[in-house]
Amino acid sequence: MTNPLLQKWTTPFMTPPFHLIKTTHFKPAVEEAIKSAGEEIKIISENNLPPDFENTIASLDRAGETLGRITSLLFNLNSAETNKTLQKVAQEVSPLLTRFSNDITLNKRLFERIKTVHETINTSGLNTEQNILTERKFRNFILGGAALKEEERKRFRSISEELAMLSLKFEENVLEETNSFELHITESDDLAGLPESLIEMASMEAEKRKKRGWIFTLHFPSYIPFMQYSERRNLREKMLKAYSTRAFRANDFDNSQNVLKIVNMRLEIAGMLGFSTFAEMILGDRMADTPEKVEIFLEELYQASKQAAFRDFENIRKFAENHGNTGKIERYDWAYYSEKLKKKLFNIDDEILKPYFNLEKVESAILNLASALYGLRFVNNKVIPVYHPEVKTFEVYDRDNTFLSILYLDYHSRPGKNGGAWMTSYRDQKNENGNDVRPLISIVANFTRPSETRPSLLSFNELTTFLHEFGHSLHGMLTKCTYESLSGTNVARDFVELPSQFMENFAFEKEWLDTWAEHYLTAEKIPLEIISKIKEASTFNEGYSCYRQLSFCFLDMAWHTITKPVETNISDFESLAMAKTEMFPPIEGSNMSASFGHIFGGGYAAGYYGYKWAEVLDADAFSYFTESGIFNKETAASFRKNILEKGGTEYPHDLYVKFRGKEPTIDALLKRSGLK
Repeated sequence: MTNPLLQKWTTPFMTPPFHLIKTTHFKPAVEEAIKSAGEEIKIISENNLPPDFENTIASLDRAGETLGRITSLLFNLNSAETNKTLQKVAQEVSPLLTRFSNDITLNKRLFERIKTVHETINTSGLNTEQNILTERKFRNFILGGAALKEEERKRFRSISEELAMLSLKFEENVLEETNSFELHITESDDLAGLPESLIEMASMEAEKRKKRGWIFTLHFPSYIPFMQYSERRNLREKMLKAYSTRAFRANDFDNSQNVLKIVNMRLEIAGMLGFSTFAEMILGDRMADTPEKVEIFLEELYQASKQAAFRDFENIRKFAENHGNTGKIERYDWAYYSEKLKKKLFNIDDEILKPYFNLEKVESAILNLASALYGLRFVNNKVIPVYHPEVKTFEVYDRDNTFLSILYLDYHSRPGKNGGAWMTSYRDQKNENGNDVRPLISIVANFTRPSETRPSLLSFNELTTFLHEFGHSLHGMLTKCTYESLSGTNVARDFVELPSQFMENFAFEKEWLDTWAEHYLTAEKIPLEIISKIKEASTFNEGYSCYRQLSFCFLDMAWHTITKPVETNISDFESLAMAKTEMFPPIEGSNMSASFGHIFGGGYAAGYYGYKWAEVLDADAFSYFTESGIFNKETAASFRKNILEKGGTEYPHDLYVKFRGKEPTIDALLKRSGLK
């Protein structure tokens, strides 16, 4: 049987032939690609010529191209369009991949060659990009157990394989728990306060499930507006409890033991490699390169936001009390009363804004923003194969008509899609023998679906989410690097969020909103008054929001700075870690860790602080743009040249200073957030 995963792709721009690929193709393709990649590694490690950058480091970076192509497809589909069969394949393939990765990093001859090149790094005349690639490969091998003694290697292999499986299982459990809950309403009185658009969406969901009435789910387009607008406190409580107890309900999908196994195994691996904590191990190549630096940074933000957080909380508490809430305000009251107070103070909420944020208009506006800033041109291509009929594809060209990338856009929630939004790639950029191989970039989201009477109308948060992920995609599409593992978003974790969070700033700018935002029914331009309210409301509850985000950062760091295995239950550990930022009474049975996919299923372990770290950079960077005009082509060209094109080819701090002309400071963030 011909396996399309192992063939040369003849599709436009050599994009994945989704129409030809079946789930059964993946495992045999991975097994065959592992064999081929193994032969490539053997040639590098057994080369009789003295090791140098080209025959060792660069060759290693190029090895396993087919395997990388196949696995990116498999795991991207497992996140965006999965099913039980595909999940089973991912579980079967994961240990094979981890085993092969271990075979590489535990290859003594290969490590000796890398070590030799690394030892001569300062005298061999390498450029900065080559130096960084050499350092990264050497560090990867050290963290991959290359320097371990023989007796430790077997345990290292066992742990790393199990960790890979546990992370997969963690994500599967969260998805299962998210999909399995429904709030089925049959009495119209229980819809009190809900906007018509949400009611219509819930009616469509019930119809799809062959039930009468209305069904609300834990997917964000349903869950968030329900919590903001429902007047039924008991139903808000039910929804919040369902959301906050996902994968923590003592059933087959409970992640409690998975969390403990993951953190304890991470600690064991760190100890084997000579580190006192997992955070110490992981932070070595970050901008904040020690746990102490992260903790100082988080504490600085904690102190800066503390007064404002308590002010915000007290404002909502008093408002709730004045509007009939008796007793303590609970977490399931927060979004509801926050939305009401925001409406009172600024006469603005998502129901006022949504009619101006038609997804089609938003898409066009964001693509045009990239054109205004960087001269990009987007051409819709309906011939490129896609993995789901809803996915759109664009060819992306530079101002001189040079081809840059393919961009996939996948907007709406589905049962087979993980929650949240993310940018990913099916192929990273590289320059091979003078041939610039351009990337295949994808944005995956869970935006509000169109209904029978309305197009997809985005909330303001969905608008900023689109801008955020598009910022990541620009980082991936505009990259101009030589080596694949340094291109695009392959940068330090606390630097990668700069381009994404930078783009969010445009959502608050009249100069941009004025160019496109119009009512989907009347075509009336968004009124100046509404734009002004968006800006005025931008600091509403920012103290509390900062506090809440910091609580996740503290939790992440607590799990990854343990110095001995955790044996207590995860609720007690979590409560202690988040105590200093907690303002609400505890919700019985709730747990954040059990569904904290960023750190237990994704790549943000000991790195969640990076969102706040990058906020400092993005606020500082955007303040530079506002000095000369947000569409200033010179400033945009500098951001593109020094940030978006460089990937990880230079040190993040150096790149930022080249763009900004000075060190970043926290002042712009404090000012923007209303904390200063």
